[in-house]
Amino acid sequence: MPSVLECSGTLQPSQENWGKKMGKGCRSNMSFHFHNTLRKEFFATYQHLQEQLPLVKLYAVTCEYIKGEKQFYYRAHQFYQDVPASEEGMMGDFVELSEVDLEGSRQFLKQFVGGPGKAGTRRALDCGCGIGRVSKGVLFPLFETMEMCDMMEEFLLHAHEEYLGDDADRVESYYCYNLKDFMPPPKRYDVIWIQWVACHLTDKDLMEFLMRCKASLRPNGVIVIKDNMARQGCKLDPADSSIIRHLDIMKSIIQKAGLEVLDVQKQEGFPEIMVPIWMIAMR
Repeated sequence: MPSVLECSGTLQPSQENWGKKMGKGCRSNMSFHFHNTLRKEFFATYQHLQEQLPLVKLYAVTCEYIKGEKQFYYRAHQFYQDVPASEEGMMGDFVELSEVDLEGSRQFLKQFVGGPGKAGTRRALDCGCGIGRVSKGVLFPLFETMEMCDMMEEFLLHAHEEYLGDDADRVESYYCYNLKDFMPPPKRYDVIWIQWVACHLTDKDLMEFLMRCKASLRPNGVIVIKDNMARQGCKLDPADSSIIRHLDIMKSIIQKAGLEVLDVQKQEGFPEIMVPIWMIAMR
């Protein structure tokens, strides 16, 4: 969902701040674990931080475990349990900007769909679909059938039973998965749309998911990421376990996944106080 703040202060470059937050004993015990986790799970983010800051620290939310699951993902699931299955919930109380968002997506997507050398219109996949706001407003008008994936069963049920109306008959499958665990079928989709959910994956899991998405594209198929992007570096919001990356960091992950960026465009029409939203098309 859209975000106003970039969580300044989450990444702490100074020894003084490290000490205040973690304490001397904890710092000694956790330093290796933090850096090892960053290298494995946040390789593009870690590379940027190593280049920019003499000392880097990402909150323990990335590497602690709760009930056998990484806290990074556990917190996100807990956060969305309290989000209502409504347009207001999907937009984070910025529902008045929904149509601006949808129109920007429609205009961006149409340059890659239909016509020679472009994606077909047989089937699209909406990742992190929520109640189907993007499916209904952007994808259904273009594609014959849809498939939808979200980790919250409540959202998928609301989409099928209420929100999509008659369009629900054109949904071939609903997948209730976190994207880190989702295995999209091979060579199936003309377009894969990933909006406001890439920020909930570690660098490593996002790269691996994009590699699976690449294998699931039909000829000339396209993947689109639309997400909040930091104005510089990366920012972690520990409340919902979202990491906002700079556009260049996101491009680095895309490149490591073996994908080619086709076009990049900023979403216009949102207030300047909000975190910038960018759209990236790739194949």
